[in-house]
Amino acid sequence: MSNGRSFYITTPIYYPSDLPHIGHGYTTVAVDTLARWHRQAGDDTWMLTGTDEHGQKMLRAAAANGVTPQEWVDKLVEESWFPLLRTLDVANDDFIRTTQERHEERVKAFVQTLFDRGFIYAGEYAALYCVGCEEFKPEAEIVDGTGAFEGLKVCAIHSKPLELLQEKNYFFKLSEFQDRLLDLYKTVPDFVRPESARNEVVSFVRSGLKDLSISRSAFDWGITVPWDPSHVIYVWVDALLNYATAIGYGTDPDDFARRWPAYHVVGKDILRFHAVIWPAMLMAAGLDVPRGIFAHGWLLVGGEKMSKSKLTGIAPTEITDVFGSDAYRFYFLSAIAFGQDGSFSWEDLSARYQAELANGFGNLASRTVAMIERYFEGIVPPAAEYTDGDLVIQQVVADAATAADAAMERFRPDEAIGAIWTIVDALNGYITENEPWALAKDEAQRARLGTVLYTAAEGLRALTVLLSPVMPESTAKLWTALGIDARLEDQPVRDAGTWAILSPGTTVTGLTPLFPRVEQTA
Repeated sequence: MSNGRSFYITTPIYYPSDLPHIGHGYTTVAVDTLARWHRQAGDDTWMLTGTDEHGQKMLRAAAANGVTPQEWVDKLVEESWFPLLRTLDVANDDFIRTTQERHEERVKAFVQTLFDRGFIYAGEYAALYCVGCEEFKPEAEIVDGTGAFEGLKVCAIHSKPLELLQEKNYFFKLSEFQDRLLDLYKTVPDFVRPESARNEVVSFVRSGLKDLSISRSAFDWGITVPWDPSHVIYVWVDALLNYATAIGYGTDPDDFARRWPAYHVVGKDILRFHAVIWPAMLMAAGLDVPRGIFAHGWLLVGGEKMSKSKLTGIAPTEITDVFGSDAYRFYFLSAIAFGQDGSFSWEDLSARYQAELANGFGNLASRTVAMIERYFEGIVPPAAEYTDGDLVIQQVVADAATAADAAMERFRPDEAIGAIWTIVDALNGYITENEPWALAKDEAQRARLGTVLYTAAEGLRALTVLLSPVMPESTAKLWTALGIDARLEDQPVRDAGTWAILSPGTTVTGLTPLFPRVEQTA
């Protein structure tokens, strides 16, 4: 179904030692929804996610648990990260682990290329390092400790003491790319989105770039530097390269050419790595920079960014076990403006589930199917003459499909869902206004009843297609109930607003509630 247009999109690769919380799930379902939309639009789509398994933090966690680092990451990935994808109904095309041979060999090839092109040199380095961030901290993120850490320098993000590291390292000439990066941001204004993120990156680069230490020699859990095996490659360089190694950089030029460049969706706390260091590395290697970086905001719980150490992390299963995966996907993608911080509360989730999913979409689906069963023996009736009110619904559907596609192109799934939901509201109002239960009592109104129920059913058909990338489980059930022979995933999402695709004479089948009443909660 490819139309030849490539759409390669990635999540960040996650630290497996951090158990998945709803923030990880938020990023992943956003990327999955964008990928599903483009896949169903016929674009040559590829979605990548994965885990970042090297570095000092992982080494220490393994030691604390009395196992090797490889045993530790294998256990975490199998027990926590693969199940997350199943829990949230994610249809990723690939899952990369930075301990895989395909990744390690291709990373070495890339770093060797930078060395051969003169962008890496040996030097000495002394700086304050945060193991939690796996990063030498800039001055702006170093603060004085309080309480037990009084008198020490601590990380502004983790509030943990920083370690002074002094060792011989290899450096990447990041400083040489300041002007080229500023020119990139100027000539491709949407390279970094949203605008607030772009402004932050431009300001950071304008203030001056320092060369980047890209190796460590104090520990060995990492990919060795190809020309000096006493060093391992800095974990962030290793991690960023996953986006290229997963699609064949260095060994499969055809696949790499087909997929690259990518869109990257990241949390705003790792924006600089992706919008500054990563494109500079690619420029140095003579490769295209990414098509774009989108930085979303944080999920806040009780006004704080989620954190395992502060006990504000909520496991996705705490939500999906009560409300289901579709409600999780719908809530986080519709309730938060993508790109801004958003607050999570059980009360808001429960209220939106009841009002928008159960009473809005779910009730619309149930009563439309039930009335076709009751009044037309389960056979979708033909439409007779359309009234102005019927034509309004057709226009709402067409406009919603167009607006939703434009919003997805802007990486705004929240705006896309808002556009699609105009169909839900319009159809519910249409049914209330036309009262098919009253029309059914008058045989003279039989043709009008058929037109009303065909309009409702055809509107549901469009809704099902448009919502399928957001809520794959409930839309699959509704598609089956509508009795359409073609597979839902084969329906071109950009054509969903075209009217009269549902054939009269199609047999509908009984529909259990898509969003059952929930007795809960927190």
